[in-house]
Amino acid sequence: MLWFQHTLTLPAKTRGFHLITREVLQAIPEISQVKTGMLNVFIQHTSASLTINENASPDVRRDFERYFNRSVPDSTPYFEHDDEGPDDMPAHIKSSQLGASLNIPIQDGRLALGTWQGIYLGEHRERGGSRRLVITAFGQGK
Repeated sequence: MLWFQHTLTLPAKTRGFHLITREVLQAIPEISQVKTGMLNVFIQHTSASLTINENASPDVRRDFERYFNRSVPDSTPYFEHDDEGPDDMPAHIKSSQLGASLNIPIQDGRLALGTWQGIYLGEHRERGGSRRLVITAFGQGK
């Protein structure tokens, strides 16, 4: 059984949904040694999230952002937690809705994503700063 783990720090990104598949793959090139296994990507933050969705059309990423901003708007009057501004509690809720980790199968040294699938970082803060990901690959070697 092979195990590999790296930490990836993504630079600060604007609020919205960003494709990060390429950055994740560059951070853990050892997946090429895994015949059958899993890749876990975990974000060490409570105001950003990870998800998998379409990797081709930027409209999808913009629509995701519009949906979540309408679903959980900033400055909601009944939220108490606003220590870091009006987007503080909404960012935590959006993060919980989408999640902090992904598990993606590895087949013959490659991620078993569908043709149109990519890994998204959901940045839910206006000024979220850099984001740390712990990326772990494990499985049977080739």
